[in-house]
Amino acid sequence: MRLRHPDGTTVFLSYGTNVHPAESLDGVLGQLDRFSEPVRRLLGWDRLGLGLWLAADVAAGLAADPAALRRLRHALDARGLEVVTLNAFPYRGFHDAVVKHAVYRPSWTEPARTRYTLDCATVLCGLLPADADGGSISTLPLGWRRPWTPADDEDAAAALRRVAAGLRRLPRPVRLAVEPEPGCVLDTVADAVRWLDGRVDPSAVGVCLDTCHLAVSFADPAAAVSSVAAAGLAIPKVQASAALHAADPGAARDLLAAFAEPRYLHQVRLAPADPKADPRVAPKADPRMALRVAPGSVPRMAQPAFAADDLPGALEALPDGTPWRVHFHVPLHAAPEPPLSATTDVLAATLRQLYGGARCGSPHVEVETYTWGVLPVRARPAGDDALVAGIAAELRYAYDLLVHSGLCKEDATA
Repeated sequence: MRLRHPDGTTVFLSYGTNVHPAESLDGVLGQLDRFSEPVRRLLGWDRLGLGLWLAADVAAGLAADPAALRRLRHALDARGLEVVTLNAFPYRGFHDAVVKHAVYRPSWTEPARTRYTLDCATVLCGLLPADADGGSISTLPLGWRRPWTPADDEDAAAALRRVAAGLRRLPRPVRLAVEPEPGCVLDTVADAVRWLDGRVDPSAVGVCLDTCHLAVSFADPAAAVSSVAAAGLAIPKVQASAALHAADPGAARDLLAAFAEPRYLHQVRLAPADPKADPRVAPKADPRMALRVAPGSVPRMAQPAFAADDLPGALEALPDGTPWRVHFHVPLHAAPEPPLSATTDVLAATLRQLYGGARCGSPHVEVETYTWGVLPVRARPAGDDALVAGIAAELRYAYDLLVHSGLCKEDATA
């Protein structure tokens, strides 16, 4: 689906296909028939955008085989599907029985990450619609925070410079979007801005704003968006997502435990002592925060008392008297069982900040709920038809938020 900002910018709305466990070209093609085209038909849209995820071997094969890439492009066109953005965060094995910290490997210190990203960029150039201004690729925030050294900072910066140089040589404009995530080297948007500023070419590398991650960090959406712009960085891509919120974790302990599952990491953060302050932006606002800062780097979390790296650890160790937010991408349209809730208010506020002003804040919005298969059993879709209906409902929800934020359907008249 395409929408238009009053400044004339086309905004592409898509859904992330990392929800589907396909790690071969045939698997990717199969998911188009099994899920993506049925979602488009259910919505009644002429075109449906996909935030395509390609495992490393698939991306490498497509980048090296123009005929295979044309086959994928033809399959998309024939089904009314289009691709302007790729999710190049997971490298492979994203639907293994246990993923956890493996999703952060290879890090940006490893050559395999550079190769994979450039392969994805080559593929994206072959998939972009002729009338699209350019594409975007989201990527991990350097790596997990431990171990990480100043030398790793330099290696990662050099790798991003190599990728930027490769992007500039492509026949179509493609931007890389670094996606801050709790627990990683670039834990928050503030971390990403500090680290990227002066290290990367802002015409090639920007920030991917994931609104679940933003909510987990208890950051202010308006301040986060403004800080990226103030640093001269772009937001090539927004991931429309919602975190799990527990206003009273003690009263919701059994419900929270149902979200503790073995595949993905579900980081937990407590609300800051000062609710008006993001503790990572203003560390002194919260005395529970312990930081060590390396020159030229970003603050590193040193066993903070208000955080847990996964939900089982939080249930064992974190106090009940303060609200929790959990890095679990919950469906946008379906509120979790009370007293739990979803941070869709953060999503709505972020979209208003990005699209409610005189200038468009980002050209690409991807609904990224990859966790359908690990939801608590009562909330999990039972079969393909239920998953198709859930994805369609999320896209409708996101579309309505975008319209309320100031966008209109591209072919609509003012």
